[in-house]
Amino acid sequence: QVQLVESGGGLVQAGGSLRLSCAASGRTFSNYAMGWFRQAPGKEREFVAAINWSSGSTYYADSVKGRFTISRDNAKNTVYLQMNSLKPEDTAVYYCAASRASIYLSSAYQYSANYRYWGQGTQVTVSS
Repeated sequence: QVQLVESGGGLVQAGGSLRLSCAASGRTFSNYAMGWFRQAPGKEREFVAAINWSSGSTYYADSVKGRFTISRDNAKNTVYLQMNSLKPEDTAVYYCAASRASIYLSSAYQYSANYRYWGQGTQVTVSS
């Protein structure tokens, strides 16, 4: 049984920082992808960032490039999302996800359909 547990969300002022964590358990994640998605009220879930667990290659949505950093700790089976220079438009529920299989095309990391396992989500609220 794969489990993904997010933590680290909260309320922060614009310009501030937060670090989200996603603790993964239940299988070996080597060669698989881990991603972060977010969903704001009234909007569709959107891709934020992803990382290939083995190679460490990272992928970002244009809206967060230069502000967010995704990383992983193999020993802890944990993925992080460091969020800096936060904006009110970053307010959303953030979800951690693990892919159903290896992802080979860089363009494919952004599609939620490629992820099978999802966490429960953590709320991030950025005040202006």
